[in-house]
Amino acid sequence: MRILWAKDRVATPWKNGGGTTSEVIVFPDRAGFDDFGWRVSIARVDSSGPFSAFAGIDRHLAMLKGRVVLKVSGRAPVEISPETQPISFPGDVPTEADVVDGPATDLNVMTRRGAFRATMIRRKLEGRIAFTHTTLAFPLTRTTINEFALDKEDAILADASDVAIVSPATEFYWIEITAA
Repeated sequence: MRILWAKDRVATPWKNGGGTTSEVIVFPDRAGFDDFGWRVSIARVDSSGPFSAFAGIDRHLAMLKGRVVLKVSGRAPVEISPETQPISFPGDVPTEADVVDGPATDLNVMTRRGAFRATMIRRKLEGRIAFTHTTLAFPLTRTTINEFALDKEDAILADASDVAIVSPATEFYWIEITAA
C-alpha cells in the first residue's frame, strides 16, 4: 500500500488557461498521454470551457469542491458537486463544463478502453478493509489509515491482498481499476 500525498503533487497549467491539473498517479509509471493504461488526476477548474478530447479513453469524474454542469454530447446536462455520485463518459465525445459559482476542483480517472476499466463510487468506510483489486481511495475528510493521518486530497493506492484500518468512519471516493 502506498500513500499518495497531496503536498507532493505539482500543478500544471492548462494550455487554454482555464485551470490546472495535478497528476496523482499514472500507470505505467512515467507514461505520457499517448501510452498510459490508466491515470488519476485532480484538476482546479477556474473557468467554463470544453474538455480536452482523449481518443480511446473512458473517464470518470467526481467533484471535490464546487459545482459544474457537465455537458456530454448526446446526453442531457447534469450538475455534479461533492454531494453527487461520480459520472462516467467517453473521453472522445465532445464535453464541456460550466463552472457554477467560482472555481471547482475535480477528481478525474481515465482508463484506456479495451485495456483497463475503472469504477468510481462514493462510500463510507470504517475498520478493517481488505482490498480485492487495484484501488485508490480518496478521503473526503481527515482520517487515519494504518496510523497515517490523511487529509482531503491525500490518497492511498492499494493492491489486491492489501489490508487497511480506517478510523474514524469516513466517506471516500473509491476507485477500483481492473484489466478489461
